[in-house]
Amino acid sequence: MATLNLPAWGYGIRYSYGMFRQSIVNGFQHEQPDYWLTFGNPWEIERLIVSYPIKFYGHVSVHQEEGRQVFRWNAGEQVTAVAYDNPIPGFKTRNCINLRLWAAKPSREFDLEAFNTGDYVQAILGKQRAETLSSVLYPDDRTYEGKELRLKQQHFFVSATLQDVIRRYKDAHPSTWDLLPERVAFQLNDTHPTIAVPELMRILMDENKLGWTASWNICTKVFAFTNHTVLPEALEKWPVSLMEKLLPRHMQIVYDINWRFLQ
Repeated sequence: MATLNLPAWGYGIRYSYGMFRQSIVNGFQHEQPDYWLTFGNPWEIERLIVSYPIKFYGHVSVHQEEGRQVFRWNAGEQVTAVAYDNPIPGFKTRNCINLRLWAAKPSREFDLEAFNTGDYVQAILGKQRAETLSSVLYPDDRTYEGKELRLKQQHFFVSATLQDVIRRYKDAHPSTWDLLPERVAFQLNDTHPTIAVPELMRILMDENKLGWTASWNICTKVFAFTNHTVLPEALEKWPVSLMEKLLPRHMQIVYDINWRFLQ
């Protein structure tokens, strides 16, 4: 895209460890951690002022505001996504675009009260739990905990990205949403970021007070999807119970989308 002089942005997670370092032991392939950030990355630019809250768990409450129903997600856990920018120059062109990667940080760095009472593990537990989100690329999802971490990673990456794009759009067009489909296009790369659809609906409806019809009209115009395979083992499926527990507001929106399609 940089070589084609497109005004594009790339988004992803700033992983600390990869999984592509492999060895052969007794004729079998073994995956080993690939230490991506041990010696830092000289090309990246840390953007501490570009950060967004990412919510998980909790419950949804309903309120009336100015005669309309408003949904409020009361999160049970919250982390912070911090941006790291990587310049991507094009080939034989002066164009250079940005790859913005998100690192997970705790909303509260250190629990001083727990530390002062002698609970040293609890004092840093929140930091470790948050940073786990951007630790390992493709964690094993054969267990429930692995599936939960995968889904948390995907929502973390998608929510931070959408909040960033919507913030930049509102800075340029503070008074109208009509131009959003003309200014923004999201290319979803495989199934991993598809939670972006209900997340954008949530941001538009719950945080910006748009109605369902206007929000859905925007979503149907801004998203495109790249399908890499149709093999069943490559298509992600999430237990309903996990979705309802981890992303309760998104599950409500998914139910609503499904109900409207069935009508």
